[in-house]
Amino acid sequence: MTAFDPAGTFLLEARELLRELEAGLLELEQRPDDRALVDTIFRALHTLKGSGGMFGPPALATFAHEVETRFEGIRRGSETATPALTGLLLAARDHLEQLLEAPDTADPAETERLVVALRDTGETACIPAAPAEPVATEPSARAWRIGIRLPATALEFGTNPLGMLDELRALGPCEVRARTEAVPALGELDPTKLYLHWDVRLVTTRPRAAIEDVFIFVADSGGIEIAEDTAEPAPECASVTVAAVGPPAAPANHDAPPAAAKEARRLGRREAARSMDRPEASVRVAASRLDALLDQVGELVIAQARLTALAQSRKDPVLTGVVEEIERLAAELRESTMGLRMLPIGTLFGRYRRVVRDLSQELGKAVELTTAGEATELDKTMIERLGDPLVHLIRNAVDHGIEDAATRRAAGKPAHGSLHLEARQAGAEVLISIKDDGAGLNRARIREKAVARGLIAADAVLSERAIDQLIFHPGLSTAATISNISGRGVGMDVVKQTIEDLRGSIEVASAPGAGTTITLRLPLTLAIIDGLLVRVGASMCVVPLAAIEECVELAAAEHKGSSGRSFLDVRGALVPFLRLSELFGVGAGAREHEMVVIVASEQGRVGLVVDQVVGHHQTVIKSLSPLHRGIPGLGGATILSDGQIALILDTTGLIQSAQDQATWRLSA
Repeated sequence: MTAFDPAGTFLLEARELLRELEAGLLELEQRPDDRALVDTIFRALHTLKGSGGMFGPPALATFAHEVETRFEGIRRGSETATPALTGLLLAARDHLEQLLEAPDTADPAETERLVVALRDTGETACIPAAPAEPVATEPSARAWRIGIRLPATALEFGTNPLGMLDELRALGPCEVRARTEAVPALGELDPTKLYLHWDVRLVTTRPRAAIEDVFIFVADSGGIEIAEDTAEPAPECASVTVAAVGPPAAPANHDAPPAAAKEARRLGRREAARSMDRPEASVRVAASRLDALLDQVGELVIAQARLTALAQSRKDPVLTGVVEEIERLAAELRESTMGLRMLPIGTLFGRYRRVVRDLSQELGKAVELTTAGEATELDKTMIERLGDPLVHLIRNAVDHGIEDAATRRAAGKPAHGSLHLEARQAGAEVLISIKDDGAGLNRARIREKAVARGLIAADAVLSERAIDQLIFHPGLSTAATISNISGRGVGMDVVKQTIEDLRGSIEVASAPGAGTTITLRLPLTLAIIDGLLVRVGASMCVVPLAAIEECVELAAAEHKGSSGRSFLDVRGALVPFLRLSELFGVGAGAREHEMVVIVASEQGRVGLVVDQVVGHHQTVIKSLSPLHRGIPGLGGATILSDGQIALILDTTGLIQSAQDQATWRLSA
């Protein structure tokens, strides 16, 4: 059994909080009046400070306190989240990440510089928000009635009620009365349960928000009531100490920020709130364990296929029934395991808003990023490996594609550039597109650079698509100058190689003056798919089931176009088809009893002629060797129940390969 690692758990949680903090600050820059967003950011900062006081480097909690103190101005409405202040808070967030990941390498001078900037509330940092009403310089004391009714299970999750009472006393004089009605007889008392409730009368000059902060992580349990007391204020010396069930509270140090003991108690209350509110708690599992589980499920699927073949050969009804049950359970286990690995691509899209913001400021361009399809799910391995390629494509779009404001106005465009990031599912693939409204690819310059580098002959005749694909050649760049963003001709070739390693492809569409769209075509998963097993000549192949619309028999007198192109009449609609035996070079000409597997593509419906349709097959995807990986139309391989190797067909690659041949087109 793996021992609980609180420091490791804190590290994972802190990373999530930093991502949430960055996303929230970027949203706040667009919606500075969104109070719910302000509260979300404050909770992230508050939790990071409290958790860091217990498990993180000491400098992390101290610096997080400075950031939280500055953000308190936004929370109270005395400051507005201007771009300058948001930029400062984002820089502070980056420094928090440095203090978390590599505290020994963090520059103390940078820490001091940011602390000075955070404490500077002058006009250079932000513009004070106009207060809704005059604010008194010396706020008067107000009395509050507070009811604390925590769930009986609160102690089990680390909540310390005495710690809350100590924090209330730190706000001002208070009277605490314990309610003991629910305390059972001694023989029935469970020491892990909370039976006491408290009524508190607090007199303080602090605002209501300061009281709410004490209960910030248990407020959702519904057991906290706060109301202003309109009765005469109690004497300031009034304070009643009441014994309560729970661990002793550590002495509060109200002078040294951050108060690690107080934040430790809040951390426990946060865990209690999570458990009390959500009975279906999530569990963290190492990615390596998921990978190992999926590998084992893959081997189980192969073994189950062998067992099915054995049962069919024995023709034993009892054995067949058991095998069918095992096949059903294996399929359900496969689906459940695959679901564990699937993540919404929105987890990837969120990080690019910061990239676009920083690039826009660095290049002096106004660029707006929009996203769509964040709920589209993709295998976690693919999401992890897509991070860097998408960053490079976005940087190229902002740097090369989108013009500066003056150029855009001269061309009759809005001064603000537009960059759209979208994901959508199409059959067995996920399409990710990066679209800008810039100047488009300069094909003349691309060709000129390619000729200069000897990549193509000066008199070579190339289609627009072929010229566009030259941008992925190593060392080719059309940038006029080399900068820290681009210009050295490295990156696009790495992008293409990474996508191809994921068994995907890249498509480029560009129009002069209208912008460029780069589309990444990726399989849903790199592990297991449902497929249709077919025979082509003496070889077995698998067609992904998600891409298939139907299977029909090919009549001997199929329609022939005037140029030799083949079309099949399917219920009155002409569907172009190609023979895989001819494409793979395993025979030519028509054969008897051929079948057509009709698949869906971006261009329309296309038929793939095969010699035999064997049936459904759960396909465990195995990677091809480096020698075969670049062959168009092949997406991998799998092991059949008899030990044979079957190729997995990439239908999009097959169709594109056929279209590139002058003798075959989709149109008649």
